[in-house]
Amino acid sequence: MSSSPKMNESVYNIERLKPLEVSNNYLVTKRIFDVCASIAGLIITAPLFLLITILYMFGDQKGPVFFKQKRVGKDGVEFYIYKFRSMVVNAEEKLIANKALYEKYIENSYKLEPDEDPRITSIGRFLRKTSLDELPQLINILIGNMSLVGPRPVISEELNEYGDKKDLFLSVKPGVTGFWQVSGRSNIGYPERVNLELHYVYNKSLFFDLKIVFLSFYSVALKKGAY
Repeated sequence: MSSSPKMNESVYNIERLKPLEVSNNYLVTKRIFDVCASIAGLIITAPLFLLITILYMFGDQKGPVFFKQKRVGKDGVEFYIYKFRSMVVNAEEKLIANKALYEKYIENSYKLEPDEDPRITSIGRFLRKTSLDELPQLINILIGNMSLVGPRPVISEELNEYGDKKDLFLSVKPGVTGFWQVSGRSNIGYPERVNLELHYVYNKSLFFDLKIVFLSFYSVALKKGAY
């Protein structure tokens, strides 16, 4: 099985589609699944939380264990997304201070190649490659400002990439994983990412969610698109 679902005509010609209407049963089932999955995930990964905390407290890259950043959630409501810190302290300020690198960061769909990104720590590089840096988002799921599956939450500046489809993008709860991630993640930038995220919005269903969860485990195992 390929970790990159085929991107057919329906993905790229989204204007001709109408979002599927979802029932309250779907929303309730999705929330119950989110709560159960986040609680189980936090219990199972508790040893990893402890180990990563110890590495940052007593290792050679001391500093905060967690990183938080404002993202735009459902209906445009901002919230803090949580991750294990994978960068040096004050990483964003240091990036903005380097004008040439910051411009490249913006032009490259808000990312840099690992070997040219001075912000990433050695621990952080491992966390990112294995997607373990995303584990604290189980807390976001439990709180309710994220779902396990949905479009990836963006910073406010990135909303411009969605143009007149911005409100549609913000009509669903953002997710830890989604159709963009299992289709290539960091290997796919804008505007293709917009089409993939909106494809999920137009076609969301319990079956589609479960398919994405399965493909996410497959992608993580192969370390596809993570850096």
